[in-house]
Amino acid sequence: MTRSILHLDLDSFFVSVERLKNPKLNGIPLIIGGSSNRGVVASCSYETRAFGVHSAMPMRLAKRLCPDAVVISGDMENYSVHSNLVTEVIKDQSPCYEKSSIDEFYLDLTGMDKFFGCYSWAKELRQKIIKDTGLPISMALSVNKLISKMGTGEIKPNGQKEIAAGTERNFIAPMSVKKIPMVGEKTTTQLYSMGVKTIKTLREVPPKLLEREFGKNGMILWNKANAIDETPVEPYHEQKSLSTERTFFEDTTDVQFLKAKLVHMTESLAFDLRKMQKLTACVTVKIRYSDFQTFTIQKQVHYTANDQMLLQVVKELFERLYDRRVLVRMVGIRFSNLVQGSPQIALFDDTVENVSLCQAMDKIRNKFGNEAVQRAIGLDK
Repeated sequence: MTRSILHLDLDSFFVSVERLKNPKLNGIPLIIGGSSNRGVVASCSYETRAFGVHSAMPMRLAKRLCPDAVVISGDMENYSVHSNLVTEVIKDQSPCYEKSSIDEFYLDLTGMDKFFGCYSWAKELRQKIIKDTGLPISMALSVNKLISKMGTGEIKPNGQKEIAAGTERNFIAPMSVKKIPMVGEKTTTQLYSMGVKTIKTLREVPPKLLEREFGKNGMILWNKANAIDETPVEPYHEQKSLSTERTFFEDTTDVQFLKAKLVHMTESLAFDLRKMQKLTACVTVKIRYSDFQTFTIQKQVHYTANDQMLLQVVKELFERLYDRRVLVRMVGIRFSNLVQGSPQIALFDDTVENVSLCQAMDKIRNKFGNEAVQRAIGLDK
């Protein structure tokens, strides 16, 4: 049976939410992100993109490129509320959906053609989302997640498209290789240096050559160039918290040892948050003493998944909680009040340096494992 996969993308989501709250911002160049010159751009309106502004750009550069833009620090809680409104509409209508980020969804409509026209049904859903939430949204329907996502990218903003089964290869053939999801600047540059600029040319490259140049990613590139993607739509379940605990072989009062464990645990949990594309707004630290008395303390924070920010909070809470100076049996950390969101969109008040460090460490961890890089204080002794 031919699959029918729908991709929904809320156009310039943060910008759209801000304009919904304040219609006077309509048509005005708008940048969402850290207001200081050391901050980064979380999102921007199409008006600013005409000047070369884009997400993850240093705020200082964005202001220089578009000096007339209005800069808003952002309200992750408000964005989460509006994302959940869209989720509820989709949940009520769809047999199977995946919420891949705060502003992106995949729906598996396979088999629905027996009862409905999938594209007609999808158009009705899109109109219902727009009517019920007031937010613009683009959509594309195709045979898999890859082509649907690429289709949405081609018809934004506020568009809709069906890429019929059998036409997907021709649809992506003339596109630049940089339009392939997960192909970054480094890979694009390497492909360009090989004379490969379009997807059509990429699919003509022998897979063995791509594997020699890009390792295991070479075959992934070739499959994407040939519109091959069997990735399933993963049914969505909202996770409310993420936690970890460490019980020691011997009870201890070594404060430096306890702090080192908390650093390691925080880094590990924060990395898990980013892999899951989650942000936390509440941090809890737990201590269990040798007499099994257990105490917890928590603090509300701005939505984040950044190591540096979370470590500061964990250390602060530990200092406030650990006041008995008796043997400790266990320590634990919990991140709760989770919402969907990529790391970049959490960093409204972060610096370019912290963003770059976080991204570099995650790249190493994704390639070599969670333990590949960590702060020296958090290393097991």
